Amino acid sequence: MNLDDTGSFTWILEAPHVTELGLAARVKRAVDVVGAWLLLVATLPLLAGAALLVKLTSRGPAFFVQERIGHRCRRFPMLKLRTMVVGAERDEAALAAERPDRVFFKLEDDPRVTRVGRWLRRTSLDELPQLWNVLRGEMSLVGPRPLLVSDFRLYPKSAQLRRFSMKPGLTGLWQVSGRSRLPDERRIELDLEYVDRWSLGLDLRILLRTLPVVLRGDGAT
Repeated sequence: MNLDDTGSFTWILEAPHVTELGLAARVKRAVDVVGAWLLLVATLPLLAGAALLVKLTSRGPAFFVQERIGHRCRRFPMLKLRTMVVGAERDEAALAAERPDRVFFKLEDDPRVTRVGRWLRRTSLDELPQLWNVLRGEMSLVGPRPLLVSDFRLYPKSAQLRRFSMKPGLTGLWQVSGRSRLPDERRIELDLEYVDRWSLGLDLRILLRTLPVVLRGDGAT
């Protein structure tokens, strides 16, 4: 894949793994649609309450839309509950420059995160709006997490074809294996391990492990 003159990422080759999924891939999509609808309906009161809390405690909108890189390196607007102060993205380049050795940009004690935002991140409630991205077909319930554009530029080129052959997920293998505590190298390894080992059974195991991890707040920042 290349970055063309318009700023869009163009997929050059098709990963063989994608063409071999067949019926299992269609079942995965069906599970995504049914699961996302059920979760969205079940958590709607919680999502509405969290959105109201964000709106009442800090200036700005309750929801935040951020451009991410997904399947076949396509850009898409990912939804989240806002956890940072308005205008936080303006400071991102300067903060990232302080950690030039990191592929994934995320600070442990990010000064831009609001008090409510810290709680939302610790409980992963800020991710609930991404169920809409799942319904739209831009994400899956399980898969590698969608990357920031800045992270994509630093992601090892030798791993991009495999990593982006599947849709990004609401949860994934490294989210249930340590989350933000993991070094970049291990996150990359787990993303590729998920793609290489993918099966409906693996998705089910990750989904079952996600809830306990979220409830304990393991590795959340």
